[in-house]
Amino acid sequence: MKPTALILRSAGTNCDRELAHAFELAGAATQALHVHKLIADPGLIEQFDLIGFPGGFSYGDDIAAGRILANQLRHRLLEPLQDAVRRGVPMIGICNGFQVLVKMGLLPDPLEPKQTVTLADNTSGRFTDRWIRLVADSTSVCLWTRSLDQLDLPIAHGEGRFTGHPDVISRLRDNHQVALRYAHNDNPNGSLDDIAGICDPTGSVLGLMPHPERFTDPTHHPQWTRQSPDWLTQTPAGLRFFHNAVEHVRQGKESHAGVAQSAG
Repeated sequence: MKPTALILRSAGTNCDRELAHAFELAGAATQALHVHKLIADPGLIEQFDLIGFPGGFSYGDDIAAGRILANQLRHRLLEPLQDAVRRGVPMIGICNGFQVLVKMGLLPDPLEPKQTVTLADNTSGRFTDRWIRLVADSTSVCLWTRSLDQLDLPIAHGEGRFTGHPDVISRLRDNHQVALRYAHNDNPNGSLDDIAGICDPTGSVLGLMPHPERFTDPTHHPQWTRQSPDWLTQTPAGLRFFHNAVEHVRQGKESHAGVAQSAG
């Protein structure tokens, strides 16, 4: 049976179909559910093996990017989401989804849910929409970025500057929770320590500003026609995020099934 991925939607979400497509290409079955449906029946969350918080402009980003949805989730669905973390459910929050995760306190530590970092206005004061170079931290505990090194992904945000108290940033480094950094001289928003994405202490919950779900086919890259002949046969960097998470779930299911068979 395929692992199942929940795509959480709200008014203003506009990257849910791309996120579902990425999960499906990686071998998962997906279902998009509105936050109101989950609030009415939080037990639905228990049915899923993976959870995605897509990009967009939830509730128009009124007040601040992701703030309204983050408050909704914190007050109505925090405990079911924490339970999912305890079960080892991989989660990803992309762009607006990342903003939601940090503002509801699910990152940096979902089991101590308080906001200690944020995504502030870009230092340029402008919305930035382009491809950037990233470096995956090889020491990170993040399961989503395993085997990744240097990669290109698109960004599209006006509030993507990762910031927090220096002590918090230091702890993230020491705990190996920094999953992705903007490459040298390619920091598009002024993020501290060039941080583009962080994970929780277990490595299963990832938040990032770049969009891996927008690079799931070699031809998505703006310079694909200039690449070597084998470019079209390689798995795009964005899709590898989802392969990593789906395979992690699949291996966990197989291991659990094997234990159950032995016990029987």
